[in-house]
Amino acid sequence: MKDRLEKMLNVKILEVEELDDKIVVYVPEDQVRIAVGSGGAAVKAAELVIGKKIEVKSK
Repeated sequence: MKDRLEKMLNVKILEVEELDDKIVVYVPEDQVRIAVGSGGAAVKAAELVIGKKIEVKSK
Protein backbone atom coordinates (compact mmCIF):
# COMPACT_ATOMS: atom_id res chain seq x y z
CA MET A 1 0.00 0.00 0.00
CA LYS A 2 2.78 2.45 0.92
CA ASP A 3 4.65 1.96 -2.38
CA ARG A 4 1.47 2.33 -4.39
CA LEU A 5 0.53 5.58 -2.61
CA GLU A 6 4.06 6.97 -3.03
CA LYS A 7 3.78 6.51 -6.80
CA MET A 8 0.28 8.00 -7.02
CA LEU A 9 0.97 11.02 -4.81
CA ASN A 10 4.56 11.47 -6.04
CA VAL A 11 6.02 12.08 -2.54
CA LYS A 12 8.04 10.20 0.08
CA ILE A 13 5.65 8.68 2.62
CA LEU A 14 6.89 8.38 6.19
CA GLU A 15 3.99 6.40 7.65
CA VAL A 16 0.59 5.01 6.64
CA GLU A 17 -2.28 4.37 9.07
CA GLU A 18 -5.14 2.26 7.74
CA LEU A 19 -8.31 2.99 9.70
CA ASP A 20 -11.77 1.52 9.10
CA ASP A 21 -13.11 4.35 6.96
CA LYS A 22 -9.96 6.18 5.79
CA ILE A 23 -6.22 6.05 5.26
CA VAL A 24 -3.99 8.61 6.99
CA VAL A 25 -0.75 9.30 5.12
CA TYR A 26 2.12 11.12 6.84
CA VAL A 27 4.54 12.97 4.54
CA PRO A 28 7.38 15.46 5.15
CA GLU A 29 6.07 18.96 5.91
CA ASP A 30 7.48 20.47 2.71
CA GLN A 31 5.75 17.85 0.51
CA VAL A 32 2.16 18.14 1.76
CA ARG A 33 1.30 20.59 -1.04
CA ILE A 34 2.63 18.15 -3.66
CA ALA A 35 0.76 15.19 -2.17
CA VAL A 36 -2.58 17.03 -2.11
CA GLY A 37 -2.14 18.43 -5.62
CA SER A 38 -3.84 21.36 -7.28
CA GLY A 39 -7.29 21.68 -5.73
CA GLY A 40 -6.90 18.27 -4.13
CA ALA A 41 -6.70 16.53 -7.49
CA ALA A 42 -3.91 14.09 -6.56
CA VAL A 43 -5.65 12.92 -3.38
CA LYS A 44 -9.03 12.60 -5.11
CA ALA A 45 -7.53 10.48 -7.89
CA ALA A 46 -5.80 8.22 -5.35
CA GLU A 47 -9.06 7.89 -3.38
CA LEU A 48 -10.85 6.67 -6.49
CA VAL A 49 -8.18 4.03 -7.14
CA ILE A 50 -7.84 2.86 -3.52
CA GLY A 51 -11.56 3.09 -2.71
CA LYS A 52 -11.12 4.83 0.66
CA LYS A 53 -10.86 8.43 1.83
CA ILE A 54 -7.23 9.60 2.13
CA GLU A 55 -6.07 12.22 4.63
CA VAL A 56 -2.60 13.76 4.21
CA LYS A 57 -0.76 15.03 7.30
CA SER A 58 2.73 16.41 7.85
CA LYS A 59 5.17 14.81 10.24
